[in-house]
Amino acid sequence: MSRSTVRLSMAASALALLACSPALDWRSVPLSEAGITLSLPCKPERAARPVDLGAGEVELSMVGCRADGATFALSHMPLADPSQAGAALARWRTAVLARMQAGPQAQAQAGAAFVPRQALDLPQSLRMVVRGRGADGAEVVAEAVWFARLEGPQARLYHAVVYAPQPRTAAADTFFTGLALQQ
Repeated sequence: MSRSTVRLSMAASALALLACSPALDWRSVPLSEAGITLSLPCKPERAARPVDLGAGEVELSMVGCRADGATFALSHMPLADPSQAGAALARWRTAVLARMQAGPQAQAQAGAAFVPRQALDLPQSLRMVVRGRGADGAEVVAEAVWFARLEGPQARLYHAVVYAPQPRTAAADTFFTGLALQQ
C-alpha cells in the first residue's frame, strides 16, 4: 500500500470512530460531604433516606444516573463506631443481594478485594459481579464494590454499583477506578 492510501485509510477510520460517539459521557463529580470524587457517565441525581444496618438509624445518601442502558450509583453513610465497619459492610452487601433476589450462591461468593487508596483494608471490602432481579423483576447484573474509610472519630461506608441487563465490565472498571477518596 502506498503512504497516501494508508493515510486515507487511517483518516477514514478516525472519522468512523468520531461518528460513533460514545453513549457514556464521563464527568468528575466531587462529593465533599462524603470525602470522595467519582466519575459518572451522565448527569447525576441525588437522594437520601434513613436506613438501619444494625448499628442504629443513619442517613444513606445516594448519587447516580442512567446511561446507555445501565444505572451507575454510589451510596454512602456514616458509621459511629469504626470497629464495626467490616460487619456493617457485610450486612449492607447481604441486604443488597437479598433485594436483588441473588440467591444463596451469590451470598456465599467471596468476591475480589477492593481497597481504594485512603480506604480501610478490610476483608469485607470487595468487588463482585452478581446476577439477580431488578426492582421491576427483570434479570439484572450488578457489578458492585463495598469499602470504608475513617472520617475523624467515625467511619464512612461506601457502595458503588453498575446495574445492567448484561455485564458491563469495561464501564464498571472506568466507574470504579474513578472513585477517589479525598485526603
